[in-house]
Order: sequence, then C-alpha cells, then structure tokens
Amino acid sequence: MLSEIVLAVREACADALALLLPVSCAGCDEADVVLCERCALALAPDPREQIVAAPGGAVAVWSGLAFEGVAARVLRAVKEDGRTSLAAALAPALSSALAHAGEANAVLVPMPTSRQAYRRRGYRVPDLLVRRTGRRPRRLLRHARRTSDQRGLDRDARARNVADSLVASDAAGLRVVVVDDVVTTGASLGEAVRALRAAGAHVVAAVTVAATPRRLPTGR
Repeated sequence: MLSEIVLAVREACADALALLLPVSCAGCDEADVVLCERCALALAPDPREQIVAAPGGAVAVWSGLAFEGVAARVLRAVKEDGRTSLAAALAPALSSALAHAGEANAVLVPMPTSRQAYRRRGYRVPDLLVRRTGRRPRRLLRHARRTSDQRGLDRDARARNVADSLVASDAAGLRVVVVDDVVTTGASLGEAVRALRAAGAHVVAAVTVAATPRRLPTGR
C-alpha cells in the first residue's frame, strides 16, 4: 500500500512539473498545447489483433493503435520525456484493447520495468497506463535476470534475449491479462505468458496500447 502511495505522489509531481514547463503538442510540436485537437483525434482507438506464440499455447494480443505517427510520438513522450499527463490520452486505446480481449474481470498484470528504467523515469509506464483506464494493476512479474536492449534485434534474437528472464509469484489460479505499452514481435509478452503459466495462472490474453505495424517483404 505504501509503495502505491509513493508511486502516486511521484506521478502527481511529474504531472505538475509538466504543467510548469513550456509545452508543445506531443504529436506535431504545435506550441502552447499539450496535445492539439487534430492529434487527439488521431489517437481514436483502431484495435487490431495478433497471435503470439508462448509455451503452453499461443495467446491473442489486442492493441488499440498502430505504433506509428502521432501514437508513436505520444507514447515516446510518455516513456522518454516524462510527460505522464499524456497517458490519459492513450487510455481509450488501451481500454478498447481490453474490451476486445473480452475479459473484464481478469487481473491486469503489467510487464515489469527494469530497475534502470524505473530509476531514470520514476514511474512504470505499463502500470501508469493501466491506472489511467480506471483499473488497478497487479505486479506479479519480476525480472529474474538482465536482458539486452531489444532494439535492433530480429525476431529470433529477441526471443533468445528474453528467454527465462521473468518469474511470476502469487499468480496461482488467477485469470490474467498481460499489459504492455507496445508489442513488436511479441517475444517479451510470450515470455511473460510463460512465467505466469509456470506460476499457475490462466493467461487469457495480452493487451497493449499500440502494435508495431508488420512490414511486408519488398523482395530486396
């Protein structure tokens, strides 16, 4: 309970600091507005589904937006620039993904944040996004070992990088939905599903705010 209070205070301070600093639209850089009307409209949910492989059976992953354009810029502003107030603008996309997953009563389990990222930001992005939907996250996952940065790795390398990197606790018998901000290949989500199933949970789906669009081969 105390950790939740501390986290809430940190997020409130981050929001207050953002209000004191000069702002521009996170989606298009228009001056003196946190998010312009045009960019806010670009965040209207456009849900899509993909299937991610995981030990014990594949799992459906629902995402509220494509990770490109305005959505990508706003998510990066939340993650890298400390603009936590923008999480409210992304909440409808996550809520839409949750609705399509069809598990209103499931426990929402956020992907864990590394210690380095938490120290740098002062908040956990998946947890923040869950709370902005009005739901409460349950932190049942934790890192068992360090992993390398996934950026620049292909699908197989990503899977090897995160294999057996997570462990779950207090999950036995629970129906859970795994939550993250973005899905790319699904390797990290698949590892989360493995860890939760190993701890006795019934993983019914995974959801993210956005999904990286799959690029078709060009033949070159």
